[in-house]
Amino acid sequence: MTATAPAPVHPVDEIPPKRQLAAFGLQHVLAMYAGAVAVPLIVGGAMKLPPADLAYLITADLLVCGIATLIQCIGFWRFGVRLPIMQGCTFAAVAPMVLIGTTGGGLPAIYGSVIVAGLAIMLLAPVFGRLLRFFPPLVTGTVILIIGLSLLPVAGNWAAGGAGSADFGEPKNLALAAFVLAVVLGVQRFAPAFLSRIAVLIGIVVGLAVAVPFGFTDFGGVGDADWVGISTPFHFGAPTFEFSAIVSMLVVALVTMTETTGDLIAVGEMTDRKVEPRSLADGLRADGLSTVLGGVFNTFPYTAYAQNVGLVGMTRVRSRWVVATAGGILVLLGLLPKLGAVVAAIPAPVLGGAGLVMFGTVAASGLRTLTQVDFKGNNNLTVVAVSVAMGMLPVGVPTVYEKFPDWFQTVMNSGISAGCLTAIVLNLLFNHLPAKADSGRADGSGGSGGSADSGAEPDGLSGGGVEKGVEKSREEAV
Repeated sequence: MTATAPAPVHPVDEIPPKRQLAAFGLQHVLAMYAGAVAVPLIVGGAMKLPPADLAYLITADLLVCGIATLIQCIGFWRFGVRLPIMQGCTFAAVAPMVLIGTTGGGLPAIYGSVIVAGLAIMLLAPVFGRLLRFFPPLVTGTVILIIGLSLLPVAGNWAAGGAGSADFGEPKNLALAAFVLAVVLGVQRFAPAFLSRIAVLIGIVVGLAVAVPFGFTDFGGVGDADWVGISTPFHFGAPTFEFSAIVSMLVVALVTMTETTGDLIAVGEMTDRKVEPRSLADGLRADGLSTVLGGVFNTFPYTAYAQNVGLVGMTRVRSRWVVATAGGILVLLGLLPKLGAVVAAIPAPVLGGAGLVMFGTVAASGLRTLTQVDFKGNNNLTVVAVSVAMGMLPVGVPTVYEKFPDWFQTVMNSGISAGCLTAIVLNLLFNHLPAKADSGRADGSGGSGGSADSGAEPDGLSGGGVEKGVEKSREEAV
């Protein structure tokens, strides 16, 4: 009798050796650290908090970032998508939180609205999961492309020295970023397989080593930081629940759910593990739980971080345990402020050089997904063109919607949510609604979108008939 061979382990569930786990995990932390601490810095700075309170916000944020990442990657019961997803504070909430915090509500009003938003996300997760049928390759490829393109200005600002820095745009900053970019590309092209997978980490370490003697770094904050810091619930007082604050944060919740949906689908494409309605709902539930924890532990709403989506695509390291390790590192940074201060000393141009590769990889992944779409007619081309235009409009012209109501700005100032909503609506308009009876389909594929009484499911949900219909498993109730 022959022994039965063990079932193959999916790359997402593989556990690499400990040294690789540590290296890959640290790489993910470095890729998202600047973005993770930016939200508490912006909100705390706008509220003119003292340095001690600002430092407290940062350590609390890192702690909950780590916990949120562990929930998303490892999961329990119906919480967590169980994919390599890093979690961090969403930038979509910055403007509403600054408004709430500076108009009399303070941090307690912010945290009250954040808790309500998190509970709302958990309640809405099953409903959102059923909407996965509206994300065929035409929509997902477009959204992933927009995610990558909208992140490139972030990398550009880092490369130039960091937005608002006194030496922004100095040639020395761009030279350092270009050097890091060259190191990353060189390692990826010429190094052995394992080293090529940590090309971003190597580029950041080498860039930091070069930056120190040239005066790019400031380690002054390391000496001032405490060795141990523990975030306690409601450190800034019991939360208050103000109607206007809650309404604005509920709008943010819808935006972050849309962004997270795009990120989860993108990682599912990259890791060859399709995100089904059930797993999408589990991922969104994890977002909601993390957001509630954020409100309790003195931080902000959480969402999947697109920066790390690019890193997964570039390195092809698909193990969720790698990102779970990154979550563990973030927990340590949240409990050991001195370590966090060391990471914070990495100069922006170093991150910019690495970011150009990572974020460009996200955009390229979107283009790869779009290769599954039929572009023979003009319909699908129009969907992509207009969606990308709407998604990039607030990125290229940040003040374009400043005369509009706050709720509108919250939705449309996010290029990801604006582009995603546009792609969904246009896909339904061009590919799902019945074509004119006398002209057939505009893209020349015949009248399959035909009359309402034909009994056939319109093929528009799959982007012009690329995938006829949606798989039965993706239509099941969550």
